[in-house]
Amino acid sequence: MLIKLIYTLFLALIIALFVGLGIDAFYPGPKAPDYPSELNVMAVKADCAETLESKTLRENYDQEQKKYMEAEKVYNRNVSIISLMAAILILILSLTLLSKIKMMADGILLGGVFTTAYSLIRGLMSDSSQFRFLIVAIGLIIALVLGYLKFIRPKEAL
Repeated sequence: MLIKLIYTLFLALIIALFVGLGIDAFYPGPKAPDYPSELNVMAVKADCAETLESKTLRENYDQEQKKYMEAEKVYNRNVSIISLMAAILILILSLTLLSKIKMMADGILLGGVFTTAYSLIRGLMSDSSQFRFLIVAIGLIIALVLGYLKFIRPKEAL
């Protein structure tokens, strides 16, 4: 019995990792700008006054950092949408095609739940409060539908 529980949890984690790493592999995020090494040298020499060149480097880095932060918000929104679609597909699979194989269906169902949680977390890191609300509302609907289908709905007669 314990080995079945461990397998179910393991399968769920592997499915969530599969989705997350698959998204990262085929839709990589924006690259953060590198901090200028010249500014690191200046930080060590505390007695130096900031030169015009170092001020320009710092301003350029700040602008690149702001662009990166904006791109990261859009990327998080897109990843949230992609992972939510994957989670819905996984949940449908576990409740339909794989429902006869109890142990696997439970692990895949839990993997879909973990993937939904991943999607919610990425969605919360987006820049739009309306999108954050929408993604949480979809998560709530998924949770309610899953609860009904898995625990309340009358079982089909054999």
